[in-house]
Amino acid sequence: MEVKKEVKSDEKKGSLILENRKRLSLNGVVEVISFDESKILLNTSLGILAIKGQGLKMNKLDVQNGDIQVSGTIDSFSYSGATQQKKDNESVLKKLFK
Repeated sequence: MEVKKEVKSDEKKGSLILENRKRLSLNGVVEVISFDESKILLNTSLGILAIKGQGLKMNKLDVQNGDIQVSGTIDSFSYSGATQQKKDNESVLKKLFK
């Protein structure tokens, strides 16, 4: 007999650890929306997360577990809105020309 375990969407997990404004470790990342040296935009299980700073780099990216490590001078990070569900069939170009 096969037992199936159903994961509820209400059980959202995510954590942030900021060390001396130089290194940020986080989990619960669904996808990287955009990134450059001054801003990183992530879709997490708890909402959209914007990280702002100077000389930002993503040192560790574990897509399967949703873990990311960011280094650089971190000025701020903030959550906004609800999570964005990734659409497999919708490309970036389709989103731009809607």
